[in-house]
Amino acid sequence: MSADPASKPQPRRFRPAGPLTGRVRVPGDKSISHRSLMFGALAVGETRVTGLLEGEDVLATAAALRAMGASIERRDDGAWHINGVGVGGLLQPDGALAMGNSGTSTRLLMGLVASHGICAVFTGDASLSGRPMGRVIEPLSQMGAAFEASPGGTLPLMLRGAHPAVPIEYRLPVASAQVKSAVLLAGLNTAGITGVIEPVPTRDHTERMLRGFGAKLDVEERDGAEGMERVISIHGEADLQPQDITVPGDPSSAAFFAVAASVVPGSDLIIENVGLNPTRAGLFEVLRQMGGSVEELDRREVGGEPVADLRVRHAALTGVEVDPAIAPAMIDEFPVLFVAAALAQGTTVTRGLEELRVKESDRLTAMADALRLAGAQVEERDDGLVIEGTGGDPLPGTSTAAGREAEITTHLDHRIAMSMAVAGLASRKGVLVDDTRPIATSFPNFSDLMAQAAGG
Repeated sequence: MSADPASKPQPRRFRPAGPLTGRVRVPGDKSISHRSLMFGALAVGETRVTGLLEGEDVLATAAALRAMGASIERRDDGAWHINGVGVGGLLQPDGALAMGNSGTSTRLLMGLVASHGICAVFTGDASLSGRPMGRVIEPLSQMGAAFEASPGGTLPLMLRGAHPAVPIEYRLPVASAQVKSAVLLAGLNTAGITGVIEPVPTRDHTERMLRGFGAKLDVEERDGAEGMERVISIHGEADLQPQDITVPGDPSSAAFFAVAASVVPGSDLIIENVGLNPTRAGLFEVLRQMGGSVEELDRREVGGEPVADLRVRHAALTGVEVDPAIAPAMIDEFPVLFVAAALAQGTTVTRGLEELRVKESDRLTAMADALRLAGAQVEERDDGLVIEGTGGDPLPGTSTAAGREAEITTHLDHRIAMSMAVAGLASRKGVLVDDTRPIATSFPNFSDLMAQAAGG
């Protein structure tokens, strides 16, 4: 998160409450919000965006794009209006680009800058400054960009863009939508065809939205050494056309409510306007595999993205072995899935989750420690967690055997804080988290919306 480091932590105990009922609408999708601003800033003319997530991460993207010449403002109609500079038109920023806690902002904006003839310094908070940027630096360097990074390839770093940049075909060594997107965005202002080979499919918002803005982009599936792989090719130099965008609800935010309604007895909740892009909807599929009741109502398409209202009812969950192949479609949702597993009948096994160790925190260790403190049985392995569920009984909650208070360490990670808030709803004594400030990163009204759903 990017709260003022001088401000005090805001601990909170999340207590068991009533069933989750009625209707809630979660904030706009964070991935689509970031990209709406970026592509609007590269179009010529005015792009209008409704439903934009107004969390700290997205606002960091808006501020950086303003610093490079785009006009971005929220008007009285609640919509965001972006007047772009055109592909190739980014201006030299006067000062450092402050990314706060947002890895998405950083990596995608590095891609944009890499093929412009400007220099930018990227800074972040303590958490972001510990996250690896080498995976983006490598392909962008091949395209001609130059970097001066901190030890370990971390922030703060200076990027000198290459103009003209060199088109490349880059095979992703790890499944990462951010790395894929960074290369494609650099390709927007690079003459020729820039390609990314994706051995494992990742979220495809960049591809969908670039086409929507008028870029020429091809996606081919072909046989690779390890099975089918996707080849995404962007034709530069692109001309993007302004758009009118409605951002669907963020499935990562909806996941907290879906799990909460699944594990709190008596719940029957409708989560409105949830984006169900197949590269993002893995959590709902796994909940169904566990016996969850997740029903799609009024399925529709908005701006090229599948959307539906989700009706989620309390159900007796059963532990499963989660297929590692689904991990890219729910990588951010594993912390809250671990909570569902802790309340299921039997054992849940997760594998192939090394990527969780380089998120805002080491989410495997952080969630293992947090769930144990709340009374769950958890085994931590190198690439995942094995969780023995309670069979539907509430977790004991965070207090020691002697009755003293214990506190969950969130590591300034918004998803750890919200996941353990959900655990608190399905506990006997409640769960105390050490700091709720990080939640503003992605879901500023989380606590109010959860209280509304629980009738409190």
